[in-house]
Amino acid sequence: MTEAQRFRDVYEECYPRVLAYATSQVGRQAGEDITSETFTVAWRRMRDLPRPELPWLLGVARNLVRELRRRDSHQYALAAREAQRIGSGGGAETADVATGVIDRQAALQALASLSEADRELLTLIAWHGLSPKDAARVLGCATATLTVRLHRARRRLERAMDALPASAAPAARRTDPEGVLA
Repeated sequence: MTEAQRFRDVYEECYPRVLAYATSQVGRQAGEDITSETFTVAWRRMRDLPRPELPWLLGVARNLVRELRRRDSHQYALAAREAQRIGSGGGAETADVATGVIDRQAALQALASLSEADRELLTLIAWHGLSPKDAARVLGCATATLTVRLHRARRRLERAMDALPASAAPAARRTDPEGVLA
């Protein structure tokens, strides 16, 4: 397989997920720029590209996002809404659309109340579907370290969800006050 063929295969397989990650961090327009730049780096470093490629690509995208944030600040709420729009389509449909909208808004509100590090970690796992091992590669830490951070981030998210007013809490929490379903 030539480098051009490998690049084409990697691009076709990983582009949507790199775009979703970048977009969830900085919004649609900047996310497209970050994704383009990520694949430019990948092309230049094809000989060094490890397998699996996705964690490495997401690590490059993460570094580019960090550089962008150093130059100018963006609000996370916009990126979270965009990532939610891109990420919708998977998962089970709720029987009641209004309940689904309220649950999604409550989850986004709770997520937005967390630190940037917690949000990034949780979205890498939940929205981007990475394994803890791959997410650890993206974040540049050991898998054991990531697992501890993930556990703590999930607990903080759970507390943030519990702190929401009853009308804003997801349906499962409203109908199961003891948290059996959580």
